[in-house]
Amino acid sequence: MAYRESFYRFLMTQKDPDSINDVAQFANNAQNDSQFPKQEQDYEKLSEYLELNAPYLPSMTIFDEAYQMYLDKMSN
Repeated sequence: MAYRESFYRFLMTQKDPDSINDVAQFANNAQNDSQFPKQEQDYEKLSEYLELNAPYLPSMTIFDEAYQMYLDKMSN
C-alpha cells in the first residue's frame, strides 16, 4: 500500500490567514486545535471528531469539500 499523508498534513497546506475561503479558514482553525487527530486518514473517524469537538467548523460541508480535495491529491 502506498504511503498516504494524513488529512491534517494535507489540510495544513491549505492555511491562509488572509483568505476568506472556507477551507482555508477551517485549516487556520484546525491548526489551533491541539486535540485534532493529526495522523488520521479515515473519513468517518475525522467526521465524528469534528462533529463532536470542532465548534470552529460552521458546516460539515466544508470538511466534505476539504476531504474531497485531499482524496483528489492522494490519487495523483
